[in-house]
Order: sequence, then C-alpha cells, then structure tokens
Amino acid sequence: MDFIFMLTRDDRTVTDCLEVIDTIEDLGITHIGFKDIGVDPDTLAQLHSRIRNMGVTTYLEVVSTHREQALASVRTATELGVDWLMGGTWIEETLHLLRGTSIGYLPFAGEPVGHPTRLAGGPDRIADDCRRAEAAGCAGVDLLAYRATDADPLGLVRAARAATPGRLVVAGSITGTDQIQALATAGADAFTIGSAAFDGSLQPHAGNLRSQLAPVVRSSHTAVRRNS
Repeated sequence: MDFIFMLTRDDRTVTDCLEVIDTIEDLGITHIGFKDIGVDPDTLAQLHSRIRNMGVTTYLEVVSTHREQALASVRTATELGVDWLMGGTWIEETLHLLRGTSIGYLPFAGEPVGHPTRLAGGPDRIADDCRRAEAAGCAGVDLLAYRATDADPLGLVRAARAATPGRLVVAGSITGTDQIQALATAGADAFTIGSAAFDGSLQPHAGNLRSQLAPVVRSSHTAVRRNS
C-alpha cells in the first residue's frame, strides 16, 4: 500500500518544507504531497520541483470548502504540474480545469466540513459519491475516513471500496501502524500522514522526524490489501 507523506500540519504546508525534504530524502518515501496554503507560491514551486527531482509522485490536496478558493487550488495544481489532485467536491468544474493535463483527480467522498476538515456522511452517502465520481471520469476518491463524524471509519472505507474500482486514498488522522494494516484489509490503496509525524504522535518517545516516518514506511511495504 502506498504511503503519501504530506508536508502539512493542521492542513497547512509547513513553512520549513524545503528543509524537511533534505531530512527525509533517503527514507525511500515515493509519494509526497502538500497543500497550497502555508507557504508562498515561489516556495511551493521550489518544493514541487525538488520533489520531482527525487523521482517521487506528487500530490496537491485541496483544503478549502469554498468553491472559488477550491478551484483556485485546482489552477495551482495545473500550474505546478502535480501528478495527483486530491480533495474538493466540485467535480465537473475541476475536471474541466484539468482537461488536457495528465493529473489524476481524487475528489472528496462525503461532505467535508470546517478547518481542519471533518467528514460528514455515512456509508450510503460515501458509496453514492464514489459512483458519481467514477461516472464523471475521476480516477478514484479521497476519503477522510478517520475524521468521520457520523460513521465507523473502516466501515466507510469498505463502502467506498465496494463502490469504486478507482484509487482509494484515505487521508487524515492516521496515528499508528495498526491503522495501516486495517486500512489495507478494508481495501484502501494508499493513505496520507502529515500532522501526526510532525507532532510526534507516531513514535511519542522518539525525537526526530525520521524516527516518526521510518516505521510508517516499513508498515506500508508490508501492509497487504485483502479486499477487492
């Protein structure tokens, strides 16, 4: 299962993101993402270029729950040339802006609320949104399963997996390696971790970012997707 390291804390790209890249470059992380808030556009462009030069797959995740701001994030994704765009709920408008690019789009399933974002909606809503995204031509969905307000997180993952053959990324509030195998078993293709690594939640007694991330990288390599 793919581990997407988000260079974000509390839904904002960390201000020292360029220095962080130097710290983790040799850990074998092959998927890295960020948000388009927290740093200025020039830093964001430098960041994306640095990640690309590492041979890493790149992701931008939309934060805003307001239409115009969300679509502005889509435009930023196209200007940078990221590999994947995650988040947002304005599917048709987003796909229109992405037309002619090679960017894969993973909209939110369910109803994102607030900042940091929470997820409203039960399994039926999640399944319906997955089917709608697939019908529109999306590559999969971005599911904030562990930020759910109305349902069991793994139940939402199973509902999404049953409803779409596309890429299923579970984002947000993953704080332990036990969750990684649980997500793989439920059918997730990938997961993101950002704040938990920067906060030290993954390894509370360890003192640096590399120590937080190394067990996650190992767990992602050994996690086996058993549902299909």
